[in-house]
Amino acid sequence: MQAVKALWIPPSDNRWNDAQAVCAVRPRIPKNVDFEREEIMRNSLLAGVALVTIATYAAPAAAELKFAPGEDGRFTWSDYETLQQTDLSGQTLTVFGPWRGPDEDLIQSILEYFREATGATVNYSSSENYEQQIVIDTQAGSPPNIAILPQPGLIQDLASKGLLTPLGEETAAWVAQNYGAGESWVDLGTYADENGDEQFYAFPYKADVKSLVWYSPDNFEDAGYEVPETMEDLLALQDQIVEDGGVPWCIGLGSGGATGWPATDWVEDIMLRIHEPSVYDQWTTNEIPFNDPKVVEALEIFASIATNNDYVDGGAAAVAATDFRDSPKGLFDIPPKCYMHHQASFIPSFFPEGTEMGIDADFFYMPPYAEKDLGKPVLGAGTLAMITKDSDASRAFIEFLKMPLTHELWMAQSGFVTPHKGVNVDAYANEELKRQGQILADATTFRFDGSDLMPGRIGAGSFWTGMVELVGGKPAEQVATEIQTSWDAIK
Repeated sequence: MQAVKALWIPPSDNRWNDAQAVCAVRPRIPKNVDFEREEIMRNSLLAGVALVTIATYAAPAAAELKFAPGEDGRFTWSDYETLQQTDLSGQTLTVFGPWRGPDEDLIQSILEYFREATGATVNYSSSENYEQQIVIDTQAGSPPNIAILPQPGLIQDLASKGLLTPLGEETAAWVAQNYGAGESWVDLGTYADENGDEQFYAFPYKADVKSLVWYSPDNFEDAGYEVPETMEDLLALQDQIVEDGGVPWCIGLGSGGATGWPATDWVEDIMLRIHEPSVYDQWTTNEIPFNDPKVVEALEIFASIATNNDYVDGGAAAVAATDFRDSPKGLFDIPPKCYMHHQASFIPSFFPEGTEMGIDADFFYMPPYAEKDLGKPVLGAGTLAMITKDSDASRAFIEFLKMPLTHELWMAQSGFVTPHKGVNVDAYANEELKRQGQILADATTFRFDGSDLMPGRIGAGSFWTGMVELVGGKPAEQVATEIQTSWDAIK
């Protein structure tokens, strides 16, 4: 169990100012949590008087390995034998990450193999306010050996201050070769250092898939519908559903102070299906303006669905008013109020109690346009591991993350998918995770959630509110221009 101590940091302290700056530039609100609670937490955190909780790293009590080496054929146990050849006895590795509660138990179960095989003492810690904590710890000269974070903007901030250790071209080449859409993951892990030179700093470990459409297999079977293989097929299906007297989509943007965010995922997925990945990158960095015709086109495609009374449950007026947690429930009504729901992999948490995956509910990959020939793009998120304090144990840990075993051990438990092409997919805990992992492995392009790559005032501000106005009937070009105006105001 980790111990904690309180460190008083007055408002005038530069470390606190830097922590505030990172939050203001790129705040991260996970899209599978209570947004109202997160907003309250952020506001209270940035109050004028601050008491920051510092996590100290303490070794957990001895634990048994979750799966006994050599006894389960799903796992690549040869990796464990290789790991045993690395002697780190007497060395301590500190790891700081975002996982708390039950997720901390999961990461500890993985770290236990590193402890047992190498002899190293491995201490894991987290904080409720981990984004601010890592800024304070690194700039105070007391960083962990390894930091694992889900925010590219925060990683860029650390890299630009010289607080990260490059992982090297060899590791970047390994990722490019062994991950689905490998070059995309290399790009995601590459950031400018304090001299403006780009270096590969961040190793991807654990991913989330957003490019999913949820449906009821029973409803599809009863109506004679098939899962679409192309975007052209999907658009034809929604028209067929309307012709048959049904409603294609359930869409809900409601989320308290974060209302509007589900629409940003729609627009990001559409952008990846109508334009080259480079256009997506230019958009999220504002190299092309938000009101560029390419972006407006994506907004118009989404609006053509969300503002069409025939296409959405409750009509266009219900889209912004419906809470995102309630929006998929129409899939399960009899008769169904809708046939499809676009949302990330977390959404089954809000399905009715007793829903059986694969029978009552299932998903398919949001398909690309056949005529565009843009491969298989995937929108998602994930966590990235960095060396914030170099050591032999730090380097060995990055090598540990390359091993299929390190992925398989979490895959076999819950909530873990990976683009690693070398894993045994039979290790996945269930068929749904296995299929999501296959989507990542088969991807030709992976892009991180675009709103999380934008400055906070845009990605978690005017982009959200603009989507509410868009579904309310405001023209796409006007919405895009207003978002761009807000971006210009912070330059």
